[in-house]
Amino acid sequence: MERLGEMSMKKVDLNADLGESYGPYTIGNDFEILNIVTSANIACGFHAGDPEIMANTVKICKEKDVSIGAHPGFDDLKGFGRRRFEFNSDDELRYLILYQIGALESIVKSENGLLKHVKLHGALNNMACEDINISRVFTKAVRDLDETLPVFVVAETQLQKAAVELSHPFKCEIFADRAYTDEGQLLSRKLDGAIIHNPITAADNILRTIDEGALTSINGVKIPVEVDTICVHGDNPDAVKLAETVRARLENSGIKVTSS
Repeated sequence: MERLGEMSMKKVDLNADLGESYGPYTIGNDFEILNIVTSANIACGFHAGDPEIMANTVKICKEKDVSIGAHPGFDDLKGFGRRRFEFNSDDELRYLILYQIGALESIVKSENGLLKHVKLHGALNNMACEDINISRVFTKAVRDLDETLPVFVVAETQLQKAAVELSHPFKCEIFADRAYTDEGQLLSRKLDGAIIHNPITAADNILRTIDEGALTSINGVKIPVEVDTICVHGDNPDAVKLAETVRARLENSGIKVTSS
């Protein structure tokens, strides 16, 4: 299965995790970021978001012609979906995912929009990167819902392996604002240097990755990757400037930033 968006680095998608506010609590600056990115991963009400915030985020995406994706995670508002939980069965994971995708998709359809992708959030995403069974259950759930709906996979992880095994469309993702382990996993947020706040550093890392066809780990190890989409976390306080800088550097290097 070839990854979706096979290319020679003449174009790349720029995505952000958004819609992560809840009730009166505001997280991130979605409106400004949606002027910059080309895809949005919208929280589905479990780790963050609520029905009204989901709907408002969908409406802004449509206004700004930003591709809409579902961003399911653990049912963990208190921990923002960044705490790990165990599953009693594969079905528990399957329906956790489908429930959230369905919630967002119903809002998207009611606004005459289209759901364009699915991306796991936080601890669930990290666990899927490490565990092939979790990745298979996730990918099969999406495939059973819509065999044409792409999943975002962290490049060169078990998520990518599962998508290839199941012949499901996918886009390889790297992160502009995160450091990597020598194994190609995201460095734990508990460790120093895990989160990149400097926009210039983030842009330098992205351009180097594209130029070399490899990520550079925190210890300097090169990890070969393909790149279809680049993520900026919306809850990073430096997200707007970071996304602006990364996009400008990409375009100045002759790379078109687009979700298509």
